[in-house]
Amino acid sequence: LPPAQFLPLIEEDKLSVSLGEWVIDTALTQIEAWHAAGVSIPVSVNVGARQLQQPNFLERLRAQLASHPTVKPGDLELELLETSALEDMASISKLIEDCRALGVTFALDDFGTGYSSLTYLKRLPVTLLKIDQGFVRDMLDDPDDLAILDGVIGLSEAFRREVIAEGVETVMHGEVLLRMGCDQAQGYGIARPMPAHALPAWKELWQPDPSWSQVPKIDRGDLPLLVARVELRAWSKAMENYLKGERTQPPTLDHQHCPFGTWLNTHGTQRYGTQINFAPLEALHRQLHGLAAQMYALKTQGKDAEALASLTTFQGMTADVLAPLDRLIQNAKG
Repeated sequence: LPPAQFLPLIEEDKLSVSLGEWVIDTALTQIEAWHAAGVSIPVSVNVGARQLQQPNFLERLRAQLASHPTVKPGDLELELLETSALEDMASISKLIEDCRALGVTFALDDFGTGYSSLTYLKRLPVTLLKIDQGFVRDMLDDPDDLAILDGVIGLSEAFRREVIAEGVETVMHGEVLLRMGCDQAQGYGIARPMPAHALPAWKELWQPDPSWSQVPKIDRGDLPLLVARVELRAWSKAMENYLKGERTQPPTLDHQHCPFGTWLNTHGTQRYGTQINFAPLEALHRQLHGLAAQMYALKTQGKDAEALASLTTFQGMTADVLAPLDRLIQNAKG
């Protein structure tokens, strides 16, 4: 069963503590089995608030580690949600420190969905921040999610924490994250869930996408370029949704006042105006808006089918604008 189907039902029951201990023991047993197969890889385990609040949590964890003597404590990482630490941060902070003394590290899971307070980063000695997949999955089409990602990555650097992005499903997700300075990820773009016995063979054969090994982190001055790309995709998607009747109003049709057009005429021109890949952007963008205006006119005249007939052309013209934009991104050096 997926966790969401049963965890909420038992999280306030003592059964959740028993289940949590079983999960940790099962993970340690699996680490031993992988060691026997020649695979050394750390394993992350979620721990719930009720389990963490047990007075004997540290003693039980110490006993579990002792019952698996071939497992190094550093091979186990515990993940807690922001809300798990909210009620008694002082006690949770002390517990994390005690677990670190054993060699077990902690990660803050789904960062960004709870309070995401700077107090967490200041007072909780976690090693890793895990960015919630909800922000990562839509980062290519939602400039607000991209801004949140940039903020979390910046916080992790400022507080000297590692950061990992959940929900990386495509090569492009990985490329953008690498350019932003996040070089750890999990998600279907790397692998789907698999049986434990299948992992050693997968680990031997898996190779990252070749483009990922050639992606430098960009200078912060180039970050608006990534945002501009996302804003263009978001505008194009909004226009498609309008034509399909999925939104009541079109996005800005004036090519100079849409978010991408604003970037194009200000920061874009100032920073990239002399580059060859920037030259065609203004004309291509204007043509794209011209087609959008024509489709809008057809739809307002009740000619929905005719408007939708141009959708493939519209999508192709969007790709034409993105192509030189992507070349600008590829040439941006950190």
